[in-house]
Amino acid sequence: MSLLKTHGACDLFPGIDRPLSGSFGQMAIIGRLHPLLIHFPIALVVIAVVAETRATVTRDERWHTMAVGNVRAGAVFALIAVVAGWRLASGLGMGSTPLLEWHRWLGTLAAVLTLLVAVTTSLADSGSAVERWVYRIALLGAGALVAVTGHLGALLVWGADFLRP
Repeated sequence: MSLLKTHGACDLFPGIDRPLSGSFGQMAIIGRLHPLLIHFPIALVVIAVVAETRATVTRDERWHTMAVGNVRAGAVFALIAVVAGWRLASGLGMGSTPLLEWHRWLGTLAAVLTLLVAVTTSLADSGSAVERWVYRIALLGAGALVAVTGHLGALLVWGADFLRP
């Protein structure tokens, strides 16, 4: 069952008129931004994978430059989205489900791997062919983790039968 079906959209995204107190209120707001924040790093990491694949196939360094910029920006936004996601999950007032735990930990792992890939981009540019392939494989792994985590997040919000008529 999805979170929206269990709690209702108003429970997940309460109006501005609901009072929030102190630092908990500020952290609760950060948590509620998770659905907004997460789409940007997902797009950036997926585009980085596509651009690096194109760079590998065409040997055009402009695609590699695009991939590097996207993965670096994606890593920063992924870390922010992870903090917001953990805050959202802890602020819902509901018990943890296996699906939520998988989403939580795979998302954290995806953000950390994306950050490591972003750090290795400078090594890939100045290093050997082996270092470049390690970067490419790690980027592909980060992209796969981001995709799986995003899918699990969609299952949490919309449910497994979202596309069924």
